[in-house]
Amino acid sequence: MVFIEHKRLYFTSGPVPEGESLIPLGKADVKRRGRDVTLIATSSMVRLTLEAADRLAAEGIEADVIDPRTLRPLDEDTILDSVRRTGRGVIVHEANRTYGVGAEFAALIMEKAFDSLDAPVLRVAGLDTPVPYGFRLEEEVIPNLDRVIEAVHQVVS
Repeated sequence: MVFIEHKRLYFTSGPVPEGESLIPLGKADVKRRGRDVTLIATSSMVRLTLEAADRLAAEGIEADVIDPRTLRPLDEDTILDSVRRTGRGVIVHEANRTYGVGAEFAALIMEKAFDSLDAPVLRVAGLDTPVPYGFRLEEEVIPNLDRVIEAVHQVVS
């Protein structure tokens, strides 16, 4: 079993549960409920996606935000139930767009929930280039708030 932690998550803060806290393998966490679009985000992109969902809500677009938490086993049921309900999916991840985990999520949705879709599944991912050294350059390569919101606008219009 391999556990991967994102380096930027070390510099964030939030509530810490008291006592033992176990995250079940293979069970996604629905971070936010919405009716218009399903946003699936991994690792540090979950916070970015929640911020995008807040901004979209101000426009009247309500998003489900799903954090798969584990990739294998993957909680397919939570993802598929949400996409079937909203009819739209946007996947946000930091890896390269080509051959990234988002392609697997998109394939899952297309294979098992195609008839429920009202729009194509979109991916907001890292650019297909090595991540450069330096914070400002890195920011140009990974997904940002504007790209996530633009993708949602594309699938809901």
